[in-house]
Amino acid sequence: MRFRNALLFVALAVAWGSAFTAIKAGLDYFPPVLFAAFRYDLAGLLMLGYAVYATDRWRPRTRPEWTLVGIGGLFMIAAYHAFLFVGELGVTSAVAAIVVSLSPVLTTAFARVFLPEERLTALGVVGLLVGFVGVAVLSNPEQGALVTSRTVSLFLVFLAATAFALGSVLTRRVDADLPIETMEAWSMLLGAGIMHGASVAIGESFAAVRWEPRGIVALGYLVVVASALGFLVYFDLLERLGPIEINLVSYAAPIVAAITGVLFLPEELTAATVAGFALIFAGFVLLKREAISAELIGTGRPTEGDH
Repeated sequence: MRFRNALLFVALAVAWGSAFTAIKAGLDYFPPVLFAAFRYDLAGLLMLGYAVYATDRWRPRTRPEWTLVGIGGLFMIAAYHAFLFVGELGVTSAVAAIVVSLSPVLTTAFARVFLPEERLTALGVVGLLVGFVGVAVLSNPEQGALVTSRTVSLFLVFLAATAFALGSVLTRRVDADLPIETMEAWSMLLGAGIMHGASVAIGESFAAVRWEPRGIVALGYLVVVASALGFLVYFDLLERLGPIEINLVSYAAPIVAAITGVLFLPEELTAATVAGFALIFAGFVLLKREAISAELIGTGRPTEGDH
C-alpha cells in the first residue's frame, strides 16, 4: 500500500509539475486567460462526467453548496489560473511553480485571520517571513530597477498563489456536505465562464489563437493529464495520506517543472531559483513542523501548537 501511495504521489507531482511547462509552451499559441478558460471548459466537463459516475450528488442543491462552488470557481479556478497564465508570460515554468508552492504557507496566514481556532506561533511567523524572503530572492531584481516585466510577472504569480490560498480557507468556512468531485467539477465550469468574461474584458480574441499541433498538445495535456487525471489521483491520495503529506506535492512539483523546462523549453535553472525554492520550503516546514512530525511518527494528528 505504501508503495502504491508513493507511486501515485510521484505521478501527481509529475502531472502537476509538468503542467507549468505545458502552460509555458501553450502560451505561444493562445492568449493567456483564454487559454486557461479553454482548459477548464474541457476539464470541467470531464470532471462533471466523473462526478455523475462516482457520486450520488452530481450537482449542488442548497445555498451553502452553491456558495462553496462560487468560492472555488472565483478564487481557486478563475483568479488563480488567470493570474498564473498571464504571469507565466514573463517567468520560467520552474519559477512559477516555486512561487505557487508558497500557497500552503499563505493558507496558514489566511487561516489565522478567517478561522479563529487556528493559531500562529512565533516560529510560525518566522516561517511566513522565510517564505516571503524566498519570493524576494526569486525576483532577483536588477540593480536600480525594482519594477521590471519579470518582477511584475512574479507579482502576478504571487497573486495567483494568494487567490488559491484564500479560496481554500474560505471554503472551510462553508458548512456544506458536497462531494469534492462535484465541487471541483462545478467550480471548474464556473471558473471557466468567469475567465471567458475576463478574456473578453481585457481584449483577448479568438482570432489570436493559433491551432497548431504543439499548442493543441499543450492544451490536451493540461486538460487530460494535469486536470482530469491529476485531480483523480489527488482525491485518492487525500483520503489515504491526509492534507499535510499531500501539501508536499507543492514542493515536488517545482523540481519536475525545472527538469521539464530544461528538457522541453529553452529554460535554465539559476542559483536564485534554487535558493528561493529552498527558502519557501523551509518556511513551510517551520509552519507545519508539528503536523509533519506527527505524520513521521505515524500518529497523523497535528498537535496543539501547529501553525
